[in-house]
Amino acid sequence: MVGASAIMHFKELEELGRVSSELLQIGKDTPVWLFEGHMGAGKTTLIKALCNQLGVKSHVQSPTFSLVNEYEAGGKLVYHFDFYRIKDETEALDMGVEEYFDSGYFCFVEWPGKIESLWPLNYLLVHMEADESGMRTLAVKRV
Repeated sequence: MVGASAIMHFKELEELGRVSSELLQIGKDTPVWLFEGHMGAGKTTLIKALCNQLGVKSHVQSPTFSLVNEYEAGGKLVYHFDFYRIKDETEALDMGVEEYFDSGYFCFVEWPGKIESLWPLNYLLVHMEADESGMRTLAVKRV
């Protein structure tokens, strides 16, 4: 069931504060966010901006090799996943991805297509594209 959807555009890094704030308004009640898009579309950069909006003070970086990074944000946790390098969903199950998804904390997931059968029933899908001029388009849908 789709609750909210939006199309957003931005080009400059200075716009990430506004974009991340608008995204948090759309997805504030949806803990699991799935970020789709080609390599270089800006998924990690957008997640850094979201973490900043949420009050994360530590360095945010892609958890490419660790699969998940945990950040503290004002007494709450934020989990950042990157499943680009996993071979199959068993790796995600072994690291307890379902427990993270059920935690109620924000879970920002890069490369969610690698674990599609493990997606929760409710999530925010953020599909990102970048054109040759650097314009980013976000198609956002709450499921």
